Amino acid sequence: MKEEVKKALDQIRPSLQADGGDAELVDVSDQGVVKVKLTGACGSCPMSQMTLKQGIERILKEKVSQTIRVESV
Repeated sequence: MKEEVKKALDQIRPSLQADGGDAELVDVSDQGVVKVKLTGACGSCPMSQMTLKQGIERILKEKVSQTIRVESV
């Protein structure tokens, strides 16, 4: 599952980098919880929770069916 998450994040990453940010994969639990660290402009952006939930989490749920939720660390 971790490899599937990495591939999905690689597809999302260009959009984040276009705005000066990025997402670093920290961990994927057996229960489907994906932990990411938002870096660059995304790390301090007031919209980062929206990016996390409505962007990254939504796409990971579509691409990796075992994903339950995405958390920022």
